Amino acid sequence: MERLTVKDAAPYIGASEYKLRELVRDKKIPAYRIGNKIMFRKSSLDEWIANQEARNSVGCPSSEA
Repeated sequence: MERLTVKDAAPYIGASEYKLRELVRDKKIPAYRIGNKIMFRKSSLDEWIANQEARNSVGCPSSEA
């Protein structure tokens, strides 16, 4: 199981460290703590990204003419 810190996870998902901490605080992204350190499972982030892509692509017009 690959684990990422906020510093590593932020560029992985394409967000700032501040925004990532905000998502954690609002419980909008899967994370866990070890003491005061926020950690992420890479597999959980991959799943979260896939869900965000699916959620945001609903209702997008197709490219068919």
